[in-house]
Amino acid sequence: MYSMTTTSTTPSPRAGRPRAGDPRGGHSQRWLILGVICLAQLTVLLDNTILNVAIPSLTEELDATTSDIQWMINAYSLVQSGLLLTAGSAADRYGRKKMLVTGLALFGTGSLVAGLADTSGELIAARAGMGVGGALLLTTTLAVVMQIFTSEEQPKAIGIWAAVNALGFATGPLIGGFMLNHFWWGAIFLINLPVVALALGAVIALVPESKNPRGDRPDLLGALLSTIGMASLVLAIISGPAHGWTSARVLVSAAVAAVVLTVFAWWESRIPHPMLDLAFFRDRRFAGAVGGAVLITFGMGGALFLLTQHLQFVLGYGPLEAGLRTAPLALTVVALNFSGVAPKLTAKLGTPVAVMASMVVMAAGLVSIATTGDGYTGTAIGLVLIGVGCAVANPAMAHAIMSAIPPAKAGVGAGINGTLAEFGNGLGVAVLGAVLSSSVASGKSLSAGLGAGQLVGAVAVLAGGLVAAGLLRRAERQKEPPAPAT
Repeated sequence: MYSMTTTSTTPSPRAGRPRAGDPRGGHSQRWLILGVICLAQLTVLLDNTILNVAIPSLTEELDATTSDIQWMINAYSLVQSGLLLTAGSAADRYGRKKMLVTGLALFGTGSLVAGLADTSGELIAARAGMGVGGALLLTTTLAVVMQIFTSEEQPKAIGIWAAVNALGFATGPLIGGFMLNHFWWGAIFLINLPVVALALGAVIALVPESKNPRGDRPDLLGALLSTIGMASLVLAIISGPAHGWTSARVLVSAAVAAVVLTVFAWWESRIPHPMLDLAFFRDRRFAGAVGGAVLITFGMGGALFLLTQHLQFVLGYGPLEAGLRTAPLALTVVALNFSGVAPKLTAKLGTPVAVMASMVVMAAGLVSIATTGDGYTGTAIGLVLIGVGCAVANPAMAHAIMSAIPPAKAGVGAGINGTLAEFGNGLGVAVLGAVLSSSVASGKSLSAGLGAGQLVGAVAVLAGGLVAAGLLRRAERQKEPPAPAT
């Protein structure tokens, strides 16, 4: 067992393997630990999409209403997105290994309750509990990566971590469809239990402890405000398409989010030990990655939401086959990041150029899908192009965010990264879904409406690339030494 803190940067006085935090080579078991935390991460990501395929079964067997189904899906994402910043801050203060173990235990317990639920209310409560565990897992896994790898290896490690994200997105519906074809609906949750048990044992045995050695006082009010504010914001976004953007539910949720998040920003700027140091946003590298990430996840989240409808309603595939047809995207991301090609490309081009180039490729993929018509070939090409862009851009942006934040605040950095993904994805689904609805309402065909939404997504991705690349380049220029006088 190894132990470390975020300030452990001096080599061990004894010869032998490098200890955790040793700048000569990182943790001696860092690649094995990466596999363990990616396994933990995968369980959380699968549950972001796996429930969608079980909706017909839940409606029939639990006599669930449309409102029940919405809350079964949304309880998980609402709690998870609302707690990401708080979970990251808790990991920094109390120990990232402790929070990783706690997250796995909560997620496993929630999965067991969900799998055995007899009523819609029980399943909704279980999904909320799983969201708490998911928030802890999403923040601590990335924070641990930043602690056990050297700065030279971090881009490759984050690339693998990001590839697991893509794998979780792609395989959730496939695993869910397979389980429903052979077992009852509760099996899609109970399948988490052996994975959680394996990950829990491996985390306890292998993952080193790390935390902020300063032990800042907990920002309890900041944690409460960020949780209420982010949960309200996400609720407004996901409620818009179903209830109408001018409905009382959406307007009240948005108003609460605006007020509470404003108070949160004011509070964080006034206290000596803030949960989220607003000074981070003065770093152009951080600001560029944040701004670009929101626009990119906005375009990608909404475009991929439309893609599932294109595959099923335009091309005529069933849910399981539609899931299989999205595989080129995830396989491309996995291949480029596990092979190390994507981080090498980023290192060769430089982060600003790599981000901009990958956004152009990604936008081209969305345009290919938008203009493909009734054939799958154009869609497959588009998915590969999107995969290439994701493989390069997502790890580069995550690394830019994490490396701009002090190591002692790695958990908060991971919380920011996860919050951006949740916010961008939710907003993309809502806005591009609205583009689809308005296109169809104006008399266009479903295919034309889906294509219009994909094109809007492509524009958002390009805008994100421009914003991120511009600010990242300016940050690099600020750090370049002045030219010698002649």
